[in-house]
Amino acid sequence: MKSFTLFLFIFLPLLISAADNNNLVYKGCAKQALSDPNGVYSSSLSVIFGTLIQQSSKSKFFKTTSGTGQSSVSGLFQCRGDLSNVDCYSCVSRLPILMDKLCGKTVAARVQLLGCYMLYEVYGFAQISGMELLYKTCGKTNAGFQERRDSAFSSLESVVGSGNGGGFYTTSYESVYVLGQCQGDLGTSDCGNCVKSAVQRAQVECGSSVSGQIYLHRCFISYNYYPNGTPNNPSSSSSSTTYSSPLSSSSTSGSNPGRTVAIILGGAAGVGFIIVILLIARKAMKKDDD
Repeated sequence: MKSFTLFLFIFLPLLISAADNNNLVYKGCAKQALSDPNGVYSSSLSVIFGTLIQQSSKSKFFKTTSGTGQSSVSGLFQCRGDLSNVDCYSCVSRLPILMDKLCGKTVAARVQLLGCYMLYEVYGFAQISGMELLYKTCGKTNAGFQERRDSAFSSLESVVGSGNGGGFYTTSYESVYVLGQCQGDLGTSDCGNCVKSAVQRAQVECGSSVSGQIYLHRCFISYNYYPNGTPNNPSSSSSSTTYSSPLSSSSTSGSNPGRTVAIILGGAAGVGFIIVILLIARKAMKKDDD
């Protein structure tokens, strides 16, 4: 174990450099433009963005609302559980400008970077299931890999079920490294159900792929197989798929009956899986020190 740990330690700076927390994973933009002749929504959005950026320097998750009644806007951010406060702030602070660049002024938007994500919704925007599939990416296939992967998934579900990870979990089984994270306001039971759904999606969507990422509305999982203990250009062969989710507004307001909006998901293929191996390596180094 010492030689393996030392090998990882030598390459750790290179791997961290490659795993850029600010890499785009996907974007979700409502098709409906934001009608804001009096600037009420723009003002609320500015408050939302300012509050979320400020909170990201001391928290990994925060949710807030600005404005009143039908003019209100809600928003939230979340950082990956292993990020420091400095890295979380650096990641989140990029998102408002990026959201405007990628989506423009729409009634709802969500942008996911490798290290964090942010979303906002105006009052009356239709809600979707927490289990809704937003984005997936799958790597190379290897016949017979499913049993090993499913054992790693079972380990992840067991860890999530314990509720000891605070919504962020990492584990491994026979060189399969798995990471899972739930939205910060999900309880242990809901988090477990979401991760279980993500696992089932991975089994169906990615089949015998030796790597994959599944992003649901309120949780995500990532897995990769590193038989030699270190990644070797893990993102070069991955294929990604994005999903379009048509939503019907559930607003009770008479000003927008039957409004139909859609989140169109797109993003960068080839998102790396290096984070997972780093987290497991960090645990391995701690055990070795002990």
